[in-house]
Amino acid sequence: MSERSLTGLRLDGTLYTDPHDTAYAATDFGGIVTHQPLAVVRAGSPRDVSAVLDLAASHGIPVTPRGQGHTSMGQAQVRAGIVIDLSDLKAVHDINCDRVVVNAGITWAELLATTLQHGLTPPVLTDYLGTSVGGTLSVGGIGGTSHRYGVQTDNALSLDVVTGDGVLRTCSPTESPDLFNAVLAGFGQCGVIVRATIPLIPAPARARRLKIYYPTLTELFTQQRKLLREQRFDFLQGQVLPNGDGWHYMLDVATFYTPPNEPDDNALADGIGYDPDRDKTEDLTYWEFATRLDDTVTYLETTGEWHTPHPWPNLFLPDDVTNTFVGDIMNCLTHADLGASGLILTYPIPTDVLTTPLFRIPDAPTIFLVAALRFAPTAAIANDMVRSNRNWYDTAVKVGGTTYPVGAIPFTGADWQHQLGNAITPLTDARNRYDPHGVLNPCFGQAH
Repeated sequence: MSERSLTGLRLDGTLYTDPHDTAYAATDFGGIVTHQPLAVVRAGSPRDVSAVLDLAASHGIPVTPRGQGHTSMGQAQVRAGIVIDLSDLKAVHDINCDRVVVNAGITWAELLATTLQHGLTPPVLTDYLGTSVGGTLSVGGIGGTSHRYGVQTDNALSLDVVTGDGVLRTCSPTESPDLFNAVLAGFGQCGVIVRATIPLIPAPARARRLKIYYPTLTELFTQQRKLLREQRFDFLQGQVLPNGDGWHYMLDVATFYTPPNEPDDNALADGIGYDPDRDKTEDLTYWEFATRLDDTVTYLETTGEWHTPHPWPNLFLPDDVTNTFVGDIMNCLTHADLGASGLILTYPIPTDVLTTPLFRIPDAPTIFLVAALRFAPTAAIANDMVRSNRNWYDTAVKVGGTTYPVGAIPFTGADWQHQLGNAITPLTDARNRYDPHGVLNPCFGQAH
């Protein structure tokens, strides 16, 4: 495709072809790989997305949608193709007592700020709210309330999608369900999400948060399982944190409430090893709790770590192998293996709340997400961490694990076959139907 063909597009947004202007789309949050695009279209409307895909289909040019680029290994990039930047599509079209209709480029922080004005919240929020609605719906979207509500893709009600043939379509569980199921957690392979209808629930006013520190990994996992069975807390997460020469194993839980209905602190802490001389209780507004990572991001920006490579692996493990798998990792792990501000997150989730076909998880009643937030001071160290991630993944696969594929794990075509499993046939059928020229994310499902 010639630059002249691109500049002939009539757009509501902006076209960039100068390498200086497109450089930001040649990388992502991971900072590990670089793929220089031919052009970036900062879409000003769904019409722009249709125009780009129509032109790309006629010339066989690959296209990748991008929200905030919060992937770790080039998943939001395209080599010698067109990146469609959706970050200007932020409008809130409609909000009522149980749902909101929004454009896909809005961030979850921006959406939550709007819904809270109506006393409402999405049921699932990721830890970091700087990602876009369309971005997380294209991959999954997991958070501390996922043990109750599933991931964000499990909670989408309907989508407006521009498919690979340039056609704007609406899909839902009852309208074009094959497209709906191929787009949610589908990495933009069949269509670009431009608008979404998200369910809302009443927002609590406050969050009572407990941080409980244990001496062993086993005790952390034991308490997480206990609380998962009891459904005692609205938010349930674990963290492995550096501590001197060793590690802290922290249970991070919260109950949401609205005064005058105060939670019973004794009941919350009962039987889970809470020590008032060691552990912490915080009482926060719901907004403060939801945006609790903002101060961390500010700190990481001051240290420069927010802008260095982030080789973050994300693994799903069957519950019955999680203790051994993570224990073996911890036996060999040093603080340097995670980086100055690194940590490990653990989320227990019952699989009956996870219903998105392309959100691939182990075949087990309960699973754990184990996510290592690694910070690499140099490219060479980042590469070492990526090799380590790959070793972790290979071990996870042998014991029935899968990955949440936004992370930094090199994949082969065979790995994608294993990851997708029996979902590969309906996904291939949908790609053939909705992207007949194969322009949307054509490298997905292949080696990277």
